[in-house]
Amino acid sequence: MTIPLTQVAGDILPAPDDSAGAAELSTLFDLSQVLSGANTLGQGLGKALDILARYPGATRSAVILIDAETSELYIEASTGLTPTGQLVRYQLGEGVTGHVVQTGEAMIVPDVGAEPRFLHRSARRPTGTAGTVSFLCVPILLDHRPVGALSIDLPFEPDRDFAHQLKYLHVVTSLIALALRTQRPIDAERRHLREENSDLREQLREKYDFSHLVGTSSPMREIFRQVAQVAPTVTSVLIRGESGTGKELIASAIHYNSMRAAGPFIKVNCAALPETLMESELFGHERGAFTGAVARKKGKFEVAHGGTLFLDEIGELSLPTQAKLLRALQEREFERVGGNETVRVDVRVIAATNKNLEQAILGRTFRDDLYYRLNVYPVFLPPLRERKPDILLLADHFLEKYAKVSGKRIRRITTPAIDLLMRYHWPGNVRELENIIERAVVVCAGDAIHGRHLPPTLQAPDAADEAPGSLVVQVAQLERDLIQDALKTTRGSVTRAAQLLSTTERIFRYKLRKHGVEPRRFF
Repeated sequence: MTIPLTQVAGDILPAPDDSAGAAELSTLFDLSQVLSGANTLGQGLGKALDILARYPGATRSAVILIDAETSELYIEASTGLTPTGQLVRYQLGEGVTGHVVQTGEAMIVPDVGAEPRFLHRSARRPTGTAGTVSFLCVPILLDHRPVGALSIDLPFEPDRDFAHQLKYLHVVTSLIALALRTQRPIDAERRHLREENSDLREQLREKYDFSHLVGTSSPMREIFRQVAQVAPTVTSVLIRGESGTGKELIASAIHYNSMRAAGPFIKVNCAALPETLMESELFGHERGAFTGAVARKKGKFEVAHGGTLFLDEIGELSLPTQAKLLRALQEREFERVGGNETVRVDVRVIAATNKNLEQAILGRTFRDDLYYRLNVYPVFLPPLRERKPDILLLADHFLEKYAKVSGKRIRRITTPAIDLLMRYHWPGNVRELENIIERAVVVCAGDAIHGRHLPPTLQAPDAADEAPGSLVVQVAQLERDLIQDALKTTRGSVTRAAQLLSTTERIFRYKLRKHGVEPRRFF
């Protein structure tokens, strides 16, 4: 049976005795503290239900809320339920709890065995004996609208004052409603940030997947093999190569293909800061350690805990900083600048340099023990001039990238422009190639990059066809470019190239002989 609400209307009844009243007030105070001070809604509700086990002595309890997407009722927090019971869902109006949430009216079931609407779905309760259970369910109201319910099980007592305890639970649900109002938006924002962070990490993992790194030349295939071999380990890696060869890209690939991919990837350019600040940047400092140190600051080693620390231009570190770095690598511990506390970290270190460290060791500007500690697994990136097959692949990759950024429909690079790219010696390596393609996209007004769109540094001295000259020379060069572009589009088919240029095959073959263009180059 259930007790009608009309029997419990009125003001909150006084507690049966002073000790019970004191317990009620103490419990309400504790409830307000845990609900207002919890980091998450679930954490606060869980602690609140633990307190209800202390008073009024609930043997089981649960906070049930409405799922905004499905309109089903789910258990947000509970005590005394099995894992299976915690997963139970109800429809609005279903059972006692569903009825309370649907109507917004509290219900008391003195004996759950005598109530036909009681479903026993989340927990099997004893009936018909001294172990009989009483059940109280009170709606949680936000802006006078039910958004859930609080339910508790109490040991059956024939003379239990249900009216008083129901009123007490109304006060408890008011505190829960206040927590819902303040904590739900915070939890939703945290959930959104976690999902966004997870999406960004997945994008980074895909971006630095080996299959997305550009390069098919023999040297790059060897690099990819080395990266695949060392990435799953925790071994220190030293990446060497000229400036602009992509050392940071390889370091990123190692991290995002390792077991530490979910951890932070912290980058430090050792040449970007003066010696006086580098130690603080790496290891942090305590408040008052030096002028301007107004608060404790974590160093990059601490920030990278559980992840990877990438030290670019490692050859630029001063000898004192090298000594402290060596200890941090060997012992996995250090002290902040101006502090005595030992900080322990779990960090994988990847270093990179374009300097000849062996010569630096001979010149006593780099410690040999640090060199051997870093050089556990060396990776050497070849300069772009030694991986000619990758130039066109990289150029097409950068063309697609910057055409998309600029909103232009540039589809290809013409053959004469490709010839210029292939003849150039690339002192700036991949970085220089990227900058040149970006510039070409900016100045190009058509659908193809021509030689004239490339900077003067790429114009070879013997490339008379690309140099300024008389009208006859320039017209002849334009004609030659059009012929080569048509052959490139048709993969060397003379007949289709002639059709593409709206001319006859006989005239087209005459032009081929005139300009010395060989169709077989474009098969």
